[in-house]
Amino acid sequence: MTASTTTDRRLPLVLRNRAFGTVWLGQVFTQAAVRMFQVGISWWLIAYAATSAGGLASGLFMAVSTLPAVALAPLVARTVARFAHRSLLRAAAGGAGAVATVLAVWACASDLPVVAAYAATLALATCQAFFDPCLTTSVPELVDDEDIEAATGFELSTQSLASLGGALLGALIVDKAGVAGLAVGCAGAYAAAALLIAAARFRTADDTADAEGNATDGEVSQRTLRQILGALPYVRAILLCFAAANLFTTAVFVVMPLYTASVLHGDGSTVALLEASLGAGTLIGSFTGARVPGRPTVVGSVCLATMAVALAVPGLVAARPVIAGSLLVTGWCVGVIGVRFVALFQRLVPAADKPAFFAVMQAILGATFPVASLLFGLLGDHLSAQTLCLIQAAGLVPAAAFLGLLGDNPKAAEGSDESSVTGAAPEPVATGGAR
Repeated sequence: MTASTTTDRRLPLVLRNRAFGTVWLGQVFTQAAVRMFQVGISWWLIAYAATSAGGLASGLFMAVSTLPAVALAPLVARTVARFAHRSLLRAAAGGAGAVATVLAVWACASDLPVVAAYAATLALATCQAFFDPCLTTSVPELVDDEDIEAATGFELSTQSLASLGGALLGALIVDKAGVAGLAVGCAGAYAAAALLIAAARFRTADDTADAEGNATDGEVSQRTLRQILGALPYVRAILLCFAAANLFTTAVFVVMPLYTASVLHGDGSTVALLEASLGAGTLIGSFTGARVPGRPTVVGSVCLATMAVALAVPGLVAARPVIAGSLLVTGWCVGVIGVRFVALFQRLVPAADKPAFFAVMQAILGATFPVASLLFGLLGDHLSAQTLCLIQAAGLVPAAAFLGLLGDNPKAAEGSDESSVTGAAPEPVATGGAR
């Protein structure tokens, strides 16, 4: 019995935990679909639909794609807390599939107006705004406590796989099959995700509360988003630091297509190469993040500083292999930061507050994305793409310094759990699948 259990735990989490593996695969499909759509439409706007002001059009598009996560945070928090998570995840994936299907029919029947692409991304992003925090909140319903870090690594790796797969295909599909082909691919991915989630078995709320030992039957958080963050000032400081950093890091999704068109004079395959490099790096970082030694804020500070150097490289050297390598490093840093801090938050935030917390986390981290998209898109019509890369790099330096100075010992007012966890880096899971 002992030997069998040990052997089972040596398997990757997605193989030894069928429910989590099924839901994780569904997340891969949804994230790949939304990323494929974003990259594909962004390239379509720059290369085909709005060539005279491609920077602004692409920036506005990316801004619209992130607005729901910010604007709907309170509604998302209440919805995730109120409804069964499997039903909500299935509904979000199915709704996105319906939107993509309508867009595919429209694009096949006639030329697609730009406004339709904006409306479609708003609808898809709304579905994703419910899907992502709901899945993060659902992790304890799918895995045991000792598998939290492994599950977090797999969950965060979906963004990497999305960039590696969805982003790789997005621009290529637009070049070959137009927006109609892109929408058909997205619709298929969302439909597959809905079916996978419908087949998964989640633990009941009572089972999860008993397993965690920190919630009671029927306990529902009554605290507002402001009250939750007010009780966790150390966590709030970290979130605000990363929100500021995101103002410069997320601009890469606007800068890369502009860089491809104006500096490298490439096509969709070049965009795919750069997106794939970023995604591959994030994937590696997601699976190796727990092995990086050091305390969370120290690791985060070093990673932000490394990203600043990596993002400055394309501003100085305009060579495809060099740029791909710098994006690989950037992605690795993103993956490491994600694993270390999301796993940390999973343990620090009370179970009853998790639906609201992860919704507000998504909103805070995403709030700067519309600003970054519009700002860098507008600047892209007046400044060179290489200059934009240098601006990105410079903007990360203050965030890296702040995180490094923040320290790792929260004040006693934040509670003993947070003090004990943030005092040292989360330990890697010895036999976890993501390690």
